[in-house]
Amino acid sequence: MTSKSGRRRVVVTGTGAVTSIGLDVAEFWASLKAGRCGVGRIENFPIEDLYIHIAGEIRGFDPLKHVKSRKVQYGERYSWFAGRAADEAWTQAGLPVPYGNPYRSACIIGSGAGGYSTVENAYRDLFILNKRATNPLTLLRIIGSSASAHVGIEYGIRGPTFATCSACSTATHAIGLVLDYIRHGVVDVGVAGASEAVLTYGSMRTWQAMRVLSPEGCFPFSKTRNGTVLAEGAGILVLEELEHAQRRGAKILAEVKGFGMSSDAKDMVNPDIEGPRSAMQFAIDDAGLDPNEIDYLNAHGTATKLNDENETNAIKLVFGEHAGKLAVSSTKSMHGHLLGAGGGVEAIACIKAMEEGFLPPTIGLAEPDPKCDLDYVPNVGRSKKIRYAMSNSFAFGGLNAVLVFGPPPA
Repeated sequence: MTSKSGRRRVVVTGTGAVTSIGLDVAEFWASLKAGRCGVGRIENFPIEDLYIHIAGEIRGFDPLKHVKSRKVQYGERYSWFAGRAADEAWTQAGLPVPYGNPYRSACIIGSGAGGYSTVENAYRDLFILNKRATNPLTLLRIIGSSASAHVGIEYGIRGPTFATCSACSTATHAIGLVLDYIRHGVVDVGVAGASEAVLTYGSMRTWQAMRVLSPEGCFPFSKTRNGTVLAEGAGILVLEELEHAQRRGAKILAEVKGFGMSSDAKDMVNPDIEGPRSAMQFAIDDAGLDPNEIDYLNAHGTATKLNDENETNAIKLVFGEHAGKLAVSSTKSMHGHLLGAGGGVEAIACIKAMEEGFLPPTIGLAEPDPKCDLDYVPNVGRSKKIRYAMSNSFAFGGLNAVLVFGPPPA
């Protein structure tokens, strides 16, 4: 089925999530509704000489238990998370294994960092333990496209299969690419999202040096915010052409209505206002909507001082008077900042919010910054009928990507 613009319509038929507040979508969403925080003291590696001791860490994850595929089990931690989330999404979509028309399917699963822990372990073996060689699977585990390759192999996907990398916009760009491929007839089905596993000793040292991490917690839009909190996990969607999904009787969760992207072309670290504004406007235009029709916006909301202020101002520019009525929240306050995977899990939060008519909160918002004066759904979620939802992802380097979701077509 095509839209008035002549493009094929694209729907979501499967979702999968691995986060610090849930190893599947049901647990993740229940935690968001309850305002549960997954940020805590790091347990998976020594932190004695670090001054940042907290993260959105996934604890108790056993690849032998939580990952079905033996091939993925031999992969890296970020591939484990992607494999787990993709399995949940593919199973929910009810697609066959292997997929019956392999060249009409795509698998784009990105990662901002790839196999970070594998790199660190390999260098420790070589330069500290003076071993003569690394694990023979080191190279394959490091590669940033390993997760997409693993998942593509698992489901017999022979169409476009690769990784995106755009820092914190990675998953959103991946979803946008698969959306475009389906719209324009390249494929009928696609797996899209991202996975990250950057919680290692060396990674924490590099992030500490940037001075962007909070030692206390992730408190977006708060007057007392003092940095973001690193997290790990994966967020994966299965997208389909509308008629393809309808013919096989799939349950449709949402429609992907619009996608917008832009670059600040200004600074590697400091965010701009024009870049986020343009990406949001492009997504709304692509969806064919009026800004007043957006009822919920899942903000990038990193809890860094400049990002939250700039995002607030960009929202005001796009939505005008409606900005004062728009419900905005940053779920990073609960699951932490999953870097490249953030856009994947936050897209799922938007889909669930529409499905259940519930706005997830921004927790830890005791005293809002006067410069951040929108409705951030402070501390406690609430019920609200949601027509359309927007998900923002704004990355280092000024790389912006925005998605708009709507209800399942009638």
